[in-house]
Amino acid sequence: GHDIAILRLVREIACRMARAEVRSRPVLGNWQALIAYLQTAMAYEQIEQFRILFLDRKNNLIADEVQQRGTVNHTPVYPREVMKRALILNASALIVVHNHPSGDPKPSREDIETTRQLKVAADALEVELHDHVVIGHGTHASFKSLGLL
Repeated sequence: GHDIAILRLVREIACRMARAEVRSRPVLGNWQALIAYLQTAMAYEQIEQFRILFLDRKNNLIADEVQQRGTVNHTPVYPREVMKRALILNASALIVVHNHPSGDPKPSREDIETTRQLKVAADALEVELHDHVVIGHGTHASFKSLGLL
């Protein structure tokens, strides 16, 4: 137990530092810091989790919330719930993120379909869906840079 407690503490501190770095300026101008934070927070989770970054008009982070935790390879995502939360927080934009416990960040067909549904819902409410990022072990995939968004 003792070593594990220390590791957890170190990871928590790393996470907080990375998060502080992300909060310090607009997210899109600070992409490396964002990816570093997400790697720290999610890369080695044993189960899939679906996280949403809610941004204001200037792309500053308003909130960073884990929406759903799923199983080893699937997380149910409900576009309605995501958009409802965006409206409550008065967010102008979103970045959605999930991890692949396998370590391979290649988007699945299901990931692509989920993103399409989120995009439709976001467009209807005039919320910008900036990106969907899949976090692997030390690697990530961005739907925007893959031309999927």
